[in-house]
Amino acid sequence: MRILVAVIGLLLSLSAAADPVRVAVAANFAKPLETLVALYQRDHPDADIETTVASTGKLAAQIRRGAPFDIFLAADARRPEELDQEGLGVDGSRRIYAMGRLALWSKQDGLDLGPALLKSGDISPLALANPRLAPYGAAGQAVIDHLGLPDSVNIVQGENVGQAWHYASSGAAQAGFVAFSQVRGAGGSLWLPDPALYPAIEQQSLLLVERPAARAFYDFLATEAAGERIEQAGYGLAPR
Repeated sequence: MRILVAVIGLLLSLSAAADPVRVAVAANFAKPLETLVALYQRDHPDADIETTVASTGKLAAQIRRGAPFDIFLAADARRPEELDQEGLGVDGSRRIYAMGRLALWSKQDGLDLGPALLKSGDISPLALANPRLAPYGAAGQAVIDHLGLPDSVNIVQGENVGQAWHYASSGAAQAGFVAFSQVRGAGGSLWLPDPALYPAIEQQSLLLVERPAARAFYDFLATEAAGERIEQAGYGLAPR
């Protein structure tokens, strides 16, 4: 009987080790995460990491419903904190992994994007992520509310900041409030609103399951090497 129990335990351990590390990531951080995964796999070629990209609000809802994620990389601080308080994360694992920066971007060159042009009503439609689900959408809405745009400006709303970028890049919107990391070096026209105009975009992470493969990748995300890539992607880092 003891041998049978030991064999079953070994098989369960091997099965858990073979499972991929499943990362739920907010849309704005999807591309930087690809870079980080590639960097990690250079030294850990057998690492299997799967990502699911969606809005922070949608991912948080999936986690509450039991979605089998190991790591949550949110676009805000509120959802990881709530999940942590609900006992859905590993104690002590919640932390800031990036500080987001809002951008207004258009694929059209030569536009003097900024408050004056926005208030004129000449930039329309504007793409915006759903403010209820996406922190970058809430940040963009705060800028809009502060400026007081004319009623003639149409807002094209996406579920997440990835969709907002798609609307702007495809021409469905003349410009869009997106993450700076999405459009850094992309050409076109760019305005970086003063961070004082919108709530700080403190992007927090939470380890959801304590198992070796997930813990190893989660710890890697807090290393200096990962931080350098995060900054290169257009984010800030939490004060140390």
